[in-house]
Amino acid sequence: MHPLITQDHVDGYQRDGVVLIKGLFADQVDTLRAGVARNMDTPGPYASNNNKAGETGRFFDDYCNWQSIPEFEEVIKTSAAADVAGDLMQSTRVQLFHDHVLVKEPGTSMATPWHQDGPYYFVEGQQTVSFWSPLDPVTDATLRCVAGSHQWEKPVLPTRWAKGDAFFDPAPYRPVPDPDAEGMDIREWQMAPGDAVAFNFLTLHGARGNTSAARRRAFSLRLVGDDARYVERPGPTSPPFPGHDMAAGQRLREDWFPVLRA
Repeated sequence: MHPLITQDHVDGYQRDGVVLIKGLFADQVDTLRAGVARNMDTPGPYASNNNKAGETGRFFDDYCNWQSIPEFEEVIKTSAAADVAGDLMQSTRVQLFHDHVLVKEPGTSMATPWHQDGPYYFVEGQQTVSFWSPLDPVTDATLRCVAGSHQWEKPVLPTRWAKGDAFFDPAPYRPVPDPDAEGMDIREWQMAPGDAVAFNFLTLHGARGNTSAARRRAFSLRLVGDDARYVERPGPTSPPFPGHDMAAGQRLREDWFPVLRA
């Protein structure tokens, strides 16, 4: 097992779908900050400022840029993330899905809505992990996750963050809950730069706005394991990955989604 984690981390991840990994990217914070700056200077095709009526500030996010941002590629391939992910997922194989940058500038009122990542994606499996790592100290603007939600019987309806409308037909999905009002078991931590929350693709999560006077930059890395397979969804997925040519039940193509550990 990687020295950054213990059996308690693995057991907690399997049970709760979320754990805190102290210092996972501690040695790569400066590299990731440089990558975020490059990303914001030259946004990719999926970049958004999440403009929502009545909200203040700037909430920038962008994803799938590791091939054009050398700092991200370096961290993905040289950090401990793949080994820690394999241990948490209990998976021999660790494959890259995508990277994601989320920046809330000072005075950004918009919250990250409660959601599960899995229903947006064209991949299914129990062996999944997303690392969310702040590049600035965070308190109130930290990630919030609902423990055990990765085991819910029905997935949560995916919605568009700025508009709030549904991605797909709502019928097969569970409505987006209000975890605070419903008294759910919410896990959140004050975090130092380079710490990481590890959570399953089906763990419900969100984040408050950033009303502080400091930026809140975060880097996310999504990885999948042995049982991950391509799945058809009832509409466009996010990220879309157009022209992938995969069929239901296949592993993700390795030329687009590199194997980081086998």
